[in-house]
Amino acid sequence: QVQLVESGGGLVQPGGSLRLSCAASRNIFRLSAMGWYRQAPGKERELVAGITGGGSTNYADSLKGRFTISRDNAKNTIYLQMNSLKPEDTAVYYCYLDVFGAGRYWGQGTQVTVSS
Repeated sequence: QVQLVESGGGLVQPGGSLRLSCAASRNIFRLSAMGWYRQAPGKERELVAGITGGGSTNYADSLKGRFTISRDNAKNTIYLQMNSLKPEDTAVYYCYLDVFGAGRYWGQGTQVTVSS
């Protein structure tokens, strides 16, 4: 019943930027931790960034300074601003939402490809 709709992926050149969006279907967005994981072919899914209901953020160490996570409560949406993209950022990016006492919900994934 909880749906997360992702958008914003695509093909960009190294050094370029993308902004991913993830829109939640319920007001629980305001009280939930959300964030992004990514998974490259043949590799395990890894945490990219997270944001709590109170606005605290965390990032993978390798991505600090390039990626920024934010949330817009009025739109029930979180964003991932990705700058200075590198080929190794190529992956499917998955949005998640943690509902207290219920579990984790996932978006459908959006492909990000960084290539020249």
